[in-house]
Amino acid sequence: MPNNTDQYLDLFLNDIPLMDVRAPVEYDQGAFPNTQNIPLLDNEQRDMIGKQYKDAGQDEAIKLGLKLATPEIRAQRLADWKAFVEQHPQGYLYCFRGGLRSRTTQAWLKKQGIDYPLVVGGYKAMRRFLIDQLEISVQQLPFVILSGLTGSGKTRVLQKTPWHIDLEGLANHRGSAFGRDVDDFQPTPINFENALSIAALKYRHRHSQSGVLLEDEGKLIGRLLLPQSMHKKMIQSPRIFLERTTEQRVQIIREDYISANWPQYQQRYGEQAEACFSAFVLDNLARIRKRLGGERYQAIQQRFSDALKMLFASGNSHGFDAGIETLLLDYYDPMYQYQLTKKPVEVIFRGNESEILDWVEQHLKVYSGGIKGFETSIGFA
Repeated sequence: MPNNTDQYLDLFLNDIPLMDVRAPVEYDQGAFPNTQNIPLLDNEQRDMIGKQYKDAGQDEAIKLGLKLATPEIRAQRLADWKAFVEQHPQGYLYCFRGGLRSRTTQAWLKKQGIDYPLVVGGYKAMRRFLIDQLEISVQQLPFVILSGLTGSGKTRVLQKTPWHIDLEGLANHRGSAFGRDVDDFQPTPINFENALSIAALKYRHRHSQSGVLLEDEGKLIGRLLLPQSMHKKMIQSPRIFLERTTEQRVQIIREDYISANWPQYQQRYGEQAEACFSAFVLDNLARIRKRLGGERYQAIQQRFSDALKMLFASGNSHGFDAGIETLLLDYYDPMYQYQLTKKPVEVIFRGNESEILDWVEQHLKVYSGGIKGFETSIGFA
């Protein structure tokens, strides 16, 4: 008999490969990292069997399932499952509750001489585990929030220390009006929450004596909402502030949003790259038009339009600098300073990049005495 498992912690801490045999529509709504969807039933078959189960009971639903599983369909399913098993001999399979679909998949594989284990409780139990663990992580992990004016390169600094969780990376968004990537892809809310819970779970177990650095975020990262308990704790947590000159911030914005993005648009869109990248820049600017005011918006739009022509003609992105500086000084900086006044916690440390990294290494690497002891040790009590 295969060694089925209900050790969800082990599955997620060790990135165990998982074969999801639910229908594609279920998988698209929510799944886990390191999973592959190889369904027993396609969407239409799932709907038909679900209706039969509701109308006539499990036995009739099973009969319909066997009828729908033509020799051709069965052969294709088995080929796909066997390929996964061969590639991931230490993996597991699961369906929604670890019930009929998982056992059917196991039985079909067994007839091919393959004993492959399933996850007891299936997706539902693993999802419940991650929801509960995220709340435990929020309670147990000592947060320190990295603040800084827009363009100060907080994500760059965050990624230079192991003592962090990258919320924007998990959300696939830089957290501003210009923050989406070339494909404007973000995970589903459920997938984001699953990935966040796993990241926090891994941090808690691998850095059990460490605080964690998080970038200052609003409730939303792109279209994704941070869990309420997490955002509430972030607002109340100790803060450190990354300082940069305006010139440095302009350069970082230009590099991150223009110089790094333009080649991706060229690769992704080919002959349409110029039109698509222009839309990315100018449409995102238009999203904050009301907040900028008509006159300021028109001035920046003209500068960006001219800068785009220069970029396309010569590859030089410095034409954006003046418009970026105006956005920073006249829009983003006042907004950020206002937001800071609404947060109840004072900044406990300020410094440039190297000073911030030194502080983090000194204060987050090891702490003792629980959260209160940690807060006392960093001068926040």
